[in-house]
Amino acid sequence: MKPQQATRILACAALALLLSACAAQIDAGVATGEDVPGFWWGLWHGFIFPWAWIGSLFDEGIAVYAVPNTGRWYDFGFFLGITVLGGGSWFSSKKRRRD
Repeated sequence: MKPQQATRILACAALALLLSACAAQIDAGVATGEDVPGFWWGLWHGFIFPWAWIGSLFDEGIAVYAVPNTGRWYDFGFFLGITVLGGGSWFSSKKRRRD
């Protein structure tokens, strides 16, 4: 790895850390109970995110993220749904051909 690449990676990581430090969830968005979306609903919502987002542009009743939810477990399921089931990791795992 070239020193210039390492510097860019560190700068991007520092920027991501700085921006994520500002993230917070309001207490009203986190709830408990049987009917509150948890990990499995987060996984499903992450998987259908592209279609839900398109639908939300045309219908105010469609949301891409459930509020209230169980908090961290819902977020973790949502993240997995987007990255793993949604194809995020598949696209990045393809090796580039060098001709």
